[in-house]
Amino acid sequence: MSSFEIRELTSMEELPQISKLEKAVWNMAPIPVHQTFTAMKHGGILLGAFDDDKMIGFSYSFAGYNGKLPYLCSHMLGILPNYRQSGLGKNMKLKQAELAKQRGYRMITWTFDPLESKNAYLNLHQLHARGVMYKKDLYGDLNDQLNQGLPTDRIQIEWDLEQQPSHASPILDANNLLLRMDETNAPRLTKQFTDTFDSASDLWFVAIPRYIQTIKQEDFSLAREWRNQTQRVMIKLFEAGFQATDFLAEGLEKVSYYVFTK
Repeated sequence: MSSFEIRELTSMEELPQISKLEKAVWNMAPIPVHQTFTAMKHGGILLGAFDDDKMIGFSYSFAGYNGKLPYLCSHMLGILPNYRQSGLGKNMKLKQAELAKQRGYRMITWTFDPLESKNAYLNLHQLHARGVMYKKDLYGDLNDQLNQGLPTDRIQIEWDLEQQPSHASPILDANNLLLRMDETNAPRLTKQFTDTFDSASDLWFVAIPRYIQTIKQEDFSLAREWRNQTQRVMIKLFEAGFQATDFLAEGLEKVSYYVFTK
């Protein structure tokens, strides 16, 4: 567990530090400070992570409502590159959940790129949240360094703050694999998807590459192929009533696997 300080931000004077981090992490124009300040004063939660006096990470969330219940919408979490292997992301989410429960929220929701394996591992395996919906090209074209070039597909996460995780991770079974990585690192649909897909089954696995950003730099057409094929498979699973409930990554080098269950 990292020893960095994580604390709630409560004043306008602290917010320009977030703007600097947004630029450093995504190379994009930051959210106006008056917007983050307003969200902070009306049900939102803003966190800063600090190495001594230096802000090295932040999270930005605001109040949401779906017509049935209020929830916390976690919109951004950014950490400087040199601190991303420290466990800081998980600790920031746990702090966010602690404060959200104190304010009466029962759920936190956010989206993430389904090809980003580190985010999938954090969200599904470490936090035990659930992927409940697939959204094609949610933001349209984004020109920041992480998203540029590919459709901005996202999985919608719901994190039930009242539910205690109780399941153990399943063992990968090739008989329940819908998308695999071949010897050239390309995505290949299996016969379980193309010929014999059974929506009555209660368990499926979907492969993604461990390092999609490296693939984008080395072979952009291959990265686009991974986007297209994972989109095809995952949309079918979500439409059939499945949710992304875990993510297998430990001991794997080039590939990781989503776990989908009913």
